[in-house]
Amino acid sequence: MVNHVAFIWNIAESLRGPFKPSEYGSVVLPFTVLRRLDAVLADTKPAVLEAAKGIESLPEMLQAIKLQEASGHQFYNTSPFDFGKLVADPADLRANLSAYLAAFSPNVRDIFERFEFDKTLNKLAEKNKLFAVTEKFAQADFHPRTVSNIQMGLVFEELIRFANEKSNETAGDHYTPREIIKLMVELLFALDDDALSKSGVVRSIYDPTAGTGGMLSVADEYLHTLNPSIQLSLYGQDYNDASYAICKADMVIKGQDVDNIALGDTLTEDAFDDKKFDYGLSNPPFGVDWKDQRTYVDDEHTKLGFNGRFGPGTPAVSDGAMLFLLHLVSKMRKPEDGGSRMAIVLNGSPLFSGGAGGGESNIRKWLLDNDLVEAIIGLPKDMFYNTGISTYIWVLTNRKDDNRKGRVQLIDGREMFTKLRKGLGSKRNELSAKNIETIVGLYAGFEDGEHSKIFRNEDFLYRTITLERPLKLNWHATPERIDTAFEAKAIQKLNETDAAALRAALDRLDTDTVWKNRTEFQKALKDAAKAEGLTLPPPLLKTVTIELGEQDDTADTCTDAKGNPEPDASLRDTENVPWDEDVDAYVAREVLPYAPDAWVDHAKTKEGAEIPFTRHFYQYVPPRPLEEIDRDLERVMDELRAMLVEVER
Repeated sequence: MVNHVAFIWNIAESLRGPFKPSEYGSVVLPFTVLRRLDAVLADTKPAVLEAAKGIESLPEMLQAIKLQEASGHQFYNTSPFDFGKLVADPADLRANLSAYLAAFSPNVRDIFERFEFDKTLNKLAEKNKLFAVTEKFAQADFHPRTVSNIQMGLVFEELIRFANEKSNETAGDHYTPREIIKLMVELLFALDDDALSKSGVVRSIYDPTAGTGGMLSVADEYLHTLNPSIQLSLYGQDYNDASYAICKADMVIKGQDVDNIALGDTLTEDAFDDKKFDYGLSNPPFGVDWKDQRTYVDDEHTKLGFNGRFGPGTPAVSDGAMLFLLHLVSKMRKPEDGGSRMAIVLNGSPLFSGGAGGGESNIRKWLLDNDLVEAIIGLPKDMFYNTGISTYIWVLTNRKDDNRKGRVQLIDGREMFTKLRKGLGSKRNELSAKNIETIVGLYAGFEDGEHSKIFRNEDFLYRTITLERPLKLNWHATPERIDTAFEAKAIQKLNETDAAALRAALDRLDTDTVWKNRTEFQKALKDAAKAEGLTLPPPLLKTVTIELGEQDDTADTCTDAKGNPEPDASLRDTENVPWDEDVDAYVAREVLPYAPDAWVDHAKTKEGAEIPFTRHFYQYVPPRPLEEIDRDLERVMDELRAMLVEVER
């Protein structure tokens, strides 16, 4: 494998000058795919050319079936050219390459179109590099008898990694660091190794944000190492043309079904809406808004509810990561059909953002109510190419072992990392094999400890209660309060006559009197208005009463028509009550000792969920003793004094 990778990357290095290092991938990746397909189809080439004769009159579908049967694969090429014949005619190489590419079946031709391979070939021809590159690739023996699908897959993965590292300024958008993927894959399969190692095992894996296919490739490699005879189907979707092309090419090289990799926006164009999968992996974009998808997502949420993907709710439009989480959950098989396990990388926001009753909180609560959250692993910072923020792996399943049912495991891996000798973009840290082994061991062990905490689902649930305090006001007809009252919109709309009458009525009120009872104040106000020939309609009376009033704990409580105390909106507060705690008992202990007149408006109570990861692993570090600090200060002062003495000399 190493020799093949080195051979191909040497070809890439020969492009220096006309091509930037960040452009090497656009040449060697499609050329590697083309050479591999050329070798794979070599043995059945004569049969395909024979089958292609005289079928022009058949429907396209029948033509494709006959040609696939002749090639022995899901793809074919009807051109008489192969790499040997292409390099034998240097003068017509560019035209012959176009004819060769056009003769592929549509599902493979799509790969080269998404690579924009024509542009690359034109540039190679323009810079007089096309023949040299083609001739070099023609020397590579990529025949399946020489290089197996697994070996070829590893070669292609290494090329993808090299290409991404050469353009690390954007690598993080479509490429997840390999050690993060390895950790996710090992977490995904850690509890299933025994079942997966048996003969005759058939499994499917899905990535809705496939990027260049790294997660699918590592999962494929891991499972085939565990069980070489496993029958594995890989599915993926991505919206970026170049990433899709690389991923699809990788699957073709591995011998996977070429039609299992789809192009499109997963949130609006689910290419596998009728399928469920055994396992799922995803690294969706961090902190990317979903404004462009909002109409579609909101429509599905409203019309389909829990029959669609977004029944529990939708997050703030500024970050769509939780939509991918819900999408992944929607791809789980039913427990009676064997269930599923999924792993997704998210930033810290989905753990706690949004209050009770909000979209994010409702999603978390639904996941916990349905016992779908198995574990959350905190990762070190500076692990990704394009961001240094904190990230977390969520492991989700609907087939928990009995000892895990009703439980969530939090694993703190934030300090488990190795420093890179040289940073790659924002990436400064990586997980060593030992780090991965430790984290996976904590997950499989499922025990409480310094870096692993076990909680009940209910420990993350709470109720947000609304606490009301009675409305207590006093009224005093001072010039300042009257001027403030006249700034109210309802009073400013009065005509000049009524406004003057109202001001005269307010001036009639005794400036030495402070009313502490609303009924008494309003009676005095009505009497003063009547004396000025002004009738106060209820809305105006209410406005004046509000504008002239000021909060006063010594005043009488304002009550409604039924004698119930009215709440003071300015004193309204909320409290989060743990799920298992009685609300009345909580209020009696935490609220009433400080606000004896408070009460709970139960109609406003909301249910919520949050997972305060960092709080559960916080370790208090006491400050240094003052004596120790004083000693250090004195030592520093002594050093400064000694330096001053030296200067004075």
